[in-house]
Amino acid sequence: FFFLNSLQDQFDNLEKHTQWGIDVLEKYIKFVKERTEIELSYAKQLRNLSKKYQPKKNSKEEEEYRYTSTRAFLATLNEMNDYAGQHEVISENMTSLITAELTRYVQELKQERKSHFHDGRKAQQHIETCWKQLEASKRRFERDCKEADRAQQYFEKMDADINVTKADVEKARQQAQLRHQMAEDSKAEYSSTLQKFNSEQHEHYYTHIPNIFQKIQEMEERRIVRIGESMKTFAEVDRQVIPIIGKCLDEITKAAESVDHKNDSQMVIEAFKSGFEPPGDVDFEDFTQPMKRTVSESSLSNSRGDGKSEPKFGSKSKGKLWPFIKKNKLMSLLTSPHQPPPPPPASASPSAVPNGPQSPKQQKEPLSHRFNEFMTSKPKIHCFRSLKRGGAGPEDFSNLPPEQRRKKLQQKVDELNRDIQKEMDSRDALTKMKDVYIKNPQMGDAASVDHRLAELGQNIEKLRLEVQKFEGWLAEVEGRLPARSEQPRRQSGVYEAQNASGVNSCAQDRESPDGSYTEEQSQETEMKVPATDFDDEFDDEEPLPTIGTCKALYTFEGQNEGTISVAEGEMLYVIEEDKGDGWTRIRRNEDEEGYVPTSYVEVYLDKNAKGA
Repeated sequence: FFFLNSLQDQFDNLEKHTQWGIDVLEKYIKFVKERTEIELSYAKQLRNLSKKYQPKKNSKEEEEYRYTSTRAFLATLNEMNDYAGQHEVISENMTSLITAELTRYVQELKQERKSHFHDGRKAQQHIETCWKQLEASKRRFERDCKEADRAQQYFEKMDADINVTKADVEKARQQAQLRHQMAEDSKAEYSSTLQKFNSEQHEHYYTHIPNIFQKIQEMEERRIVRIGESMKTFAEVDRQVIPIIGKCLDEITKAAESVDHKNDSQMVIEAFKSGFEPPGDVDFEDFTQPMKRTVSESSLSNSRGDGKSEPKFGSKSKGKLWPFIKKNKLMSLLTSPHQPPPPPPASASPSAVPNGPQSPKQQKEPLSHRFNEFMTSKPKIHCFRSLKRGGAGPEDFSNLPPEQRRKKLQQKVDELNRDIQKEMDSRDALTKMKDVYIKNPQMGDAASVDHRLAELGQNIEKLRLEVQKFEGWLAEVEGRLPARSEQPRRQSGVYEAQNASGVNSCAQDRESPDGSYTEEQSQETEMKVPATDFDDEFDDEEPLPTIGTCKALYTFEGQNEGTISVAEGEMLYVIEEDKGDGWTRIRRNEDEEGYVPTSYVEVYLDKNAKGA
């Protein structure tokens, strides 16, 4: 019985140990599963990161990726996307080769363990039953022996007593013999049961239980081997993707080594070079002379660009000047006429007129003040050609510097040629289809494609006209055609004079107040276009604000560029006061504005004009 209890204890210990082994296996499965989730999450984050920094289609960012440094960055993003794919491969392989396999194995292991311990418990119960049978047989034999002994003693007592009848003695003798026979039978049964128990016990301890323990041991060893193989697979899955990850890193290194700083710098130069000639030297101005100063055409001191009456739409003008000077600053200094204003008529002086105009300012600010003003003031828009609804430039790109304009025109010509080629390919395909329909009427009606062919022909003709137009502008920029003079500009509202070199750029280089590009003082008169054309293009824009009114004291014939004719006594609006060069900018109506000599008008400024 002691051995049976000890054996039961061993079964309990083995059951606890094998359950612990299954728990370890399930814990490892959970670990691998969480690792696969981390790999998937990491891959997803890498893909999102790569996608986040990818250039957006049809955006300015896409143009920036023509530089070698940004192309290398784009290659890095693409390789990171492939890098993320390898982590997804790790997750997939670990799930299929480890998690799924071990999960299935754990289920099989649980069933096998259950079967083994069931066999052990069954064998244990059987030997316990045999032991109980042996004990019962032994107790019965012992009881029968005692009963037989008591019956014999009773018979001997009765036989010795003379007072007992012979029948009672015979009865006692028979009872003693019966008890003795029962004891012999119990003895035989006990002997047989004992032999059977000994045989069963030997079979139990030397055959059944060792076989069950051996099976449990083999099961446990297979579990240990399996978890070791899974750990090896865990490492192999990572090792398999290392070559591909190494290739990704090699491609990133290769992209980094392809960065060419010289090439990028040259591309920046090509992209932003303007083609303008450098400005001339600043003339010396002699302030010792008492006579009225003359304004040099190339001097920066003839500036009117103090920015006090800045137009609201000035930010839409895209001037292209020098890399060391802010946009439109220099041009705002060169907007007044390139000559001093004429003196008032001799017949009547301004001083003789009651409440006559103030004399023009003779004292000019120092050149250093002009430069400070020039570097801090905001640019003015003097050329309406650079404006269009939505902030876009004019069709002929005349708002750009010569070199930039040439590139834009060339791109437009190439784009139109590609469109023409597409339309011609479509027309050829339809023509072939029509021929097939004519030869095989059952396949379709040949007349059904005539309308589309006619439409394609019209589109091709329109595109060819557009190409001719842009090629003409391109030839003008490249100097292949003579410069066009007084050609109407839809966006400017005035006919502009072209310089001899044929460069047609926005008058943010050297311009007169009407927005015409001039290298030297032009003698061409300003011509106006109908107001409806101007309103059609600039109904969204606001003119320069008025800062007061003025009355013409004398008749002035504006024959130079940027000036305006006025009649004596005429009332006009002031939109820019005299900046020291003797000229005042005025407006008659929405379409007519220009400069007149300050001494020819009497100015009435609003009180809050400068503050506004």
